[in-house]
Amino acid sequence: MLYAGCHLTASDGYVSTIQTARSLNANTFAFFTRNPRGSRAKALDKEDCAQAMELLDQCGFGKLVAHGAYTMNLCTAQEDARAFAAEVLKDDLYRMSYLPGNYYNFHPGSHVGQGMGVGICQIVDALKSALAPGYPVTVLLETMAGKGSEVGGRFEELKAIIDGVGSDQVGVCMYNCHVYDAGYDIVQNLDGVLEEFDRIIGLDRLCALHLNDSKNPYASHKDRHECIGEGALGLETFRNIVNHPVLKGKPMILETPSDLPGYAKEIALLRHLENT
Repeated sequence: MLYAGCHLTASDGYVSTIQTARSLNANTFAFFTRNPRGSRAKALDKEDCAQAMELLDQCGFGKLVAHGAYTMNLCTAQEDARAFAAEVLKDDLYRMSYLPGNYYNFHPGSHVGQGMGVGICQIVDALKSALAPGYPVTVLLETMAGKGSEVGGRFEELKAIIDGVGSDQVGVCMYNCHVYDAGYDIVQNLDGVLEEFDRIIGLDRLCALHLNDSKNPYASHKDRHECIGEGALGLETFRNIVNHPVLKGKPMILETPSDLPGYAKEIALLRHLENT
């Protein structure tokens, strides 16, 4: 089954967001746990969480993919900001414990001149502390485009974080625009990229995908999203993705520059590609 969805705000609660997703013919979705450009979060509504879990089961939804704030940098050079980001991570995983069995995805961070090794160690420390209570959530490291001092532009960097944490609760969300911009050619050699991922990290750690086309050419190390089939990746790449036996059954989340009607059209397009 194709579990396709898009990024929704969840500002009116999870039950309302599920209803919005259903109106788009989605059977999964992503949402921000708090203000994506800041740090503020709404008060946790445990009753809404419980009702949402029942509704997800009734409607046959796949796993949801929560997303941490873009401003949460676990490896910033500023010690106070790094400590604050670690506390945000802890609070987000606590919140996700009321939506058990789902995913929490985040950008690993930018080491801003400290060096890749230092940045990876700082991310590992924050994750080990946040995962210590054993909340029923799998944390996903997002593959990055490799801009500047970003951590996660290479599979080896994600592998180092996973090994450092040493937990089955850590996986990867493969962002197809990011990996293409980072120099993994999923257009010409999707099988080869997945084989390399398996050799370095292991396909058992690949839990979800973010889907969008790219405004930029291969290995540009940038991150500019385009609608499905309208960028450098092209429609055939997405046909290959949604039909690939290794990727089937994993949540596929659109992050294209679309509004809700646009997402509905793209979800319908993905479902059409699955059957052709």
